[in-house]
Amino acid sequence: MDEEERGTEGWADVTPDAARRLVIAAVEAFAERGYHATTTRDIAGRAGMSPAALYIHYKTKEELLYQISRVGHLRSLSLVRAARDTDGTPAERLDDAVRRFVRWHAEHHTTGRVVQYELGALASEHYTEIVELRRGTEDVIRSIIRDGVDSGDFDVPDVSGTTLAVLSLCIDVARWFNPAGRRTPDEVGTLYADLVRRMVGAAR
Repeated sequence: MDEEERGTEGWADVTPDAARRLVIAAVEAFAERGYHATTTRDIAGRAGMSPAALYIHYKTKEELLYQISRVGHLRSLSLVRAARDTDGTPAERLDDAVRRFVRWHAEHHTTGRVVQYELGALASEHYTEIVELRRGTEDVIRSIIRDGVDSGDFDVPDVSGTTLAVLSLCIDVARWFNPAGRRTPDEVGTLYADLVRRMVGAAR
């Protein structure tokens, strides 16, 4: 896991310290082994705690996954909302949203893999809540694309389908991004913003 993700910065709002350590350990374990193959003993061991200590802060392993999923989805949603709410043209706002969304999934690729690909392990009530957050992100991107279509800046026959394609493209960065690779998160963000601009038929 990257130094930034291992540090407390990414989970600073999770308190107390022991709970934060457990979240970080769970992210590492879930990303490495998958949710179902990870035990509470694995998580506690990575956090330097006893299995019994884990239950002081989290009743179940699923509750840890929910915490990770909720925080990750709220952060990515806030990024695209910030891009949507700027004063730029639809093309500029879409560029900004894609760059932010992609950069987050690259910089936090370990967390991103857990957030995006372990949804099926959530309990039904938690799954419903996370799906609503995902719909929020989808709504933001759709609204920007719709603005571009309405203004004549974009040529998109199927706004909903294109929205899903854009989100899928961006989210997949968490699956393959390698911090030792030749592209930085910013460079990937710029590349994907250009690809999305081509997808929506925007002038370059």
